[in-house]
Amino acid sequence: MASTVLWGGLAIGFAFGAVAQRSNFCTMGALSDIVNMSHWGRARMFLLALAVAIAGATALHQSGQIDLAQSIYRRGASIPWLSLLLGGTIFGVGMTLAGGCANKNLLRLGGGSLRSLVVLAFMAISAYMTLKGLFGQWRAAWLDPVRVSLEGTALQDPTLGQALAAVSGLTAGGATLAAAAVLVLALLVFVFKDARFRRNRLQVASGIALGALVVAGWYVSGHLGYGENPETLEQVYFATNTRTIESLSYVAPTAFSLELLMLWTDKALHPSFGITSLVGIVLGALVVSLMTGAFRWEGFASTEDLKTQIVGAVLMGFGGVTALGCTIGQGLTGVSTLAIGSFIALAGLIGGCVATLKYLLWKAERE
Repeated sequence: MASTVLWGGLAIGFAFGAVAQRSNFCTMGALSDIVNMSHWGRARMFLLALAVAIAGATALHQSGQIDLAQSIYRRGASIPWLSLLLGGTIFGVGMTLAGGCANKNLLRLGGGSLRSLVVLAFMAISAYMTLKGLFGQWRAAWLDPVRVSLEGTALQDPTLGQALAAVSGLTAGGATLAAAAVLVLALLVFVFKDARFRRNRLQVASGIALGALVVAGWYVSGHLGYGENPETLEQVYFATNTRTIESLSYVAPTAFSLELLMLWTDKALHPSFGITSLVGIVLGALVVSLMTGAFRWEGFASTEDLKTQIVGAVLMGFGGVTALGCTIGQGLTGVSTLAIGSFIALAGLIGGCVATLKYLLWKAERE
């Protein structure tokens, strides 16, 4: 089962990287288009991917194929809102300073950007420090304890579906389907009301494909990768870093990849779904870049550019781990579970990015 999960992660990552590279998919770029040009094309592509991810993940969960309640986004009877909001905001600031999120820098690496290699290295170090190092101590001591406890309430599973069930009297399953249906329908109406977007077949097809790949990640790790451990005879999730169901996310896996490379001879460490999907996205972007003639080596424009990118990378590493994900890990994967915390993280991420974009625009105008 572990090999199925690993190869599945590689294949899903490869497809995600190829599609995202071909369509110029970038969440930070989409927000920049809105702030600077009032253009919603790439944002609609992201929202279409989100609608597909929500619909597919909900269908798999409701049919019993996977159990999204076991994911890190929904486990625990509390919501660490400060970590999610602040982490998302810091990640949003960081990705703007770094010129793109973790996903975009992986795509650029596949396209020959040595600058992105430096950004990813510093992000991985910062993410590892937030998981197990100095930053992690600060996170655990000051941020994670600030949370809303759900014990004794109807929200033992902190999702929009449970919240709707609590106020409407619907069953948990019925409320989940209703919440997902309303959200997906609203997203689709907004996405396709724009005639220009409807005519852009590349963006429409890419949005559908990217959302479907998030769903495929859930299925591979949560269904194909779920079974009996031959050593302990317990039902476990194979080859995931969180030891539970996962889909695409790119901040923590950079840290685990760095750890694996540095401690390769440590027999306790093994490749995981997150690591192979990360490798896959770079390979997918590389193949498309070579096929389209877009591959070119790229470095930093100046020392000032280097400093700004490193600061952004460090902020992304800390913010991504603290918020439990990035633009993909929370923006698509987390929100597809309908977890309330994922919406909080996404709001912080968008707010941090937009505020930084406007500050940089104001600064440029003054200069």
